[in-house]
Amino acid sequence: MEENKNIAVEETPAVEETAKVALNASVDPDQFDWDAFEGTDVYGADVDKDSISKLYDATLSKVVEGEVVEGVVTSISKREVIVNIGYKSEGVIMAPEFRYNQDLKVGDKVEVYVETAEDKKGQLILSHKKARQLRSWDMVNDAFNNNEIVKGYVKTRTKGGMIVDVFGIEAFLPGSQIDIKPIRDYDQYVDTTMDFKIVKINQEFRNVVVSHKALIEAELEQQKSEIISKLEKGQVLEGTVKNITGYGVFVDLGGVDGLIHITDLSWGRINHPEEVVSLDQKINVVILDFDEQKKRIALGLKQLTQHPWDALDPNLKVGDKVKGKVVLIADYGAFVEIEPGVEGLIHVSEMSWSPRLRIASDFLKVGDEVEAQVLTLDREEKKMSLGLKQLVPNPWENIHEKYPVNSKHTAIVRNITNFGVFAELEEGIEGLVHISDLSWNKIKHPSELVATGDSIEVVILGFDEENHKLSLGHKQLVPNPWDEIEAKYAVGTVIEAPIASITEKGAVITLDADVDAFCFNRELVKEDGSMPVAGETLAFRVMDLKRNAKKITLSHVKTYSSEEIKAEKASVEADSTKKAVRKINTSIEKTTLGDIDALAALKDKLEKGE
Repeated sequence: MEENKNIAVEETPAVEETAKVALNASVDPDQFDWDAFEGTDVYGADVDKDSISKLYDATLSKVVEGEVVEGVVTSISKREVIVNIGYKSEGVIMAPEFRYNQDLKVGDKVEVYVETAEDKKGQLILSHKKARQLRSWDMVNDAFNNNEIVKGYVKTRTKGGMIVDVFGIEAFLPGSQIDIKPIRDYDQYVDTTMDFKIVKINQEFRNVVVSHKALIEAELEQQKSEIISKLEKGQVLEGTVKNITGYGVFVDLGGVDGLIHITDLSWGRINHPEEVVSLDQKINVVILDFDEQKKRIALGLKQLTQHPWDALDPNLKVGDKVKGKVVLIADYGAFVEIEPGVEGLIHVSEMSWSPRLRIASDFLKVGDEVEAQVLTLDREEKKMSLGLKQLVPNPWENIHEKYPVNSKHTAIVRNITNFGVFAELEEGIEGLVHISDLSWNKIKHPSELVATGDSIEVVILGFDEENHKLSLGHKQLVPNPWDEIEAKYAVGTVIEAPIASITEKGAVITLDADVDAFCFNRELVKEDGSMPVAGETLAFRVMDLKRNAKKITLSHVKTYSSEEIKAEKASVEADSTKKAVRKINTSIEKTTLGDIDALAALKDKLEKGE
């Protein structure tokens, strides 16, 4: 063959065409007009159809059906791709099989699967898809192990992400791995080809997870380092609002993100960043701080405008009245905005003259328009305190005239504690009725007598003007029943009374409607040794009476077994004996001598009894 190439060829069209057939195999011998070329001398030999066919067949590749071979793209149309694998005819592959590769062009080498060497029409049938499928799993694993970038065709949208064709295998692209920024419309990626990185493979179930975001992040990491290295505090840059959260706004500075905290968005108070910016909005921001290692950038928006406190009326002073709008309520007070970005705090103690502890929401709510007085003003610290109660008269200024000592009034119970009741005479004027001043009788808790919201009659007992405290009494409105009780139930008095109830330690005995006494178990035993029951009426001796403690102690035992009782009985019996003896002595004179012995015996008997 090398010698033949050096032989001169006649410069005739027929000879040139025949040489192309023999050497290049670019023309099918069956399609030649062999009658025109029969007998032509080429390369110093006779040329015939059989010899040319043999030369042509020698240049063809051997095609085996079911094998994967490499071919060259020779033509591309919307419907099909023509591929030459070195066979006598070129193969046709449907264009959708290459949809994952939008950059396919003539001359590219592709792998194809030989389905049929010749169909009924003599056509070579190839498949690129099947070739990819046969080698896809190995290709996927190789790409994963070598950290290679692969191309994939986004087939459809699914729950939580997209389905991507990679080497003929359906891989999952999570929505969070599509881009570094949140994607609101997944459908825009369907029927597109993108670069991916294989991030996870499940060998058992042959599941593949890919990411486009990983490629972007790798590229951005380098960009971030370059951008951050050029940043300076106070530098003003233009950026695009990338994401909005409840705590701030992320701004894209051209490859690196920075955060504007919600407090750095506006000098005024805002509830959500959306009140100031919107997604995809281009804004100017100032660099507040940055960390090159952590690649964090703190941005500010409000810093680009003058601070509202700097523009505050220079004539504003303590004592002036201002108007504003309540922008925030806390338990301890309310913040009022008197100008955009300028706020003052009304502490709950400055909302009312009432000494009662309350919360700010009892007086104000967000959105209220209020007028207040400036109590303190610090322009350097940009702080201001306001007051509401200062705009109304102080009810304590004429307290003595309005509520003199010993005067009687009606009050409303506002609060009940263990030690007493707080009663309000009017807004801002409250007093304490101590538990000892609620009732002449002893009570365990004020709730036994009153409830919150009840009206109660009180008498003014005293004042503490400096601390705005008022001492009230309730029991003083009625006579002290213990004045009569002390006289009626003196110690040693024996009475009869019913047992109201039985306890573990003894019995409660009702003496009068409002007076109860107590008898311990050891003093409750009846003369026959049994114990009484509730409702039973017995005789009791008053053993102790404590006026201040409002306690009366009784004893039933002492009504029948005390030394005093025995002495009284002995005295009574002695008096009876003496009377009997006197009667006998008186009658002796009238008695006969025969009766003397009998009378003597009777006297002796009586004396022995005494």
